[in-house]
Amino acid sequence: MTAKISYDSVEVGTELTAQSFPVTRATLVRYAGASGDFNPIHWNEKFAVEVGLPDVIAHGMFTMAEAIRVVTDWTGDPAAVVEYGVRFTKPVVVPNDDKGALIEVSAKVAQKLDDNRVRVDLVAKSGDQKVLGMSRAVVQLA
Repeated sequence: MTAKISYDSVEVGTELTAQSFPVTRATLVRYAGASGDFNPIHWNEKFAVEVGLPDVIAHGMFTMAEAIRVVTDWTGDPAAVVEYGVRFTKPVVVPNDDKGALIEVSAKVAQKLDDNRVRVDLVAKSGDQKVLGMSRAVVQLA
């Protein structure tokens, strides 16, 4: 597969379609099973509060994976992402209710690089808090 976006059709400042990703306790249980990360801060409210958290929190790697979906959906090819890194700045707090939490992600092309590559900067928020910092991906375009 290759990216469906042409390097020549992209300019610095091009905005990718923003997306929102709901997260519930059930989502966290499914992710824990798939990843093997059963740390109780991700499913046990009593434990999470005892260690100083406001409530159960989403896995950092889950949050990171949800955010990059904005880029992979844009390119049409997950393999087009050749580099990706973030800093975890705030946790995604997931209350035990019918709504859970929402991860809202926006992204834009920040730099055109050599070899048909671009750097995409992402902003991921939950509530009013930025949950990922320095979230950047290098993407190979067509």
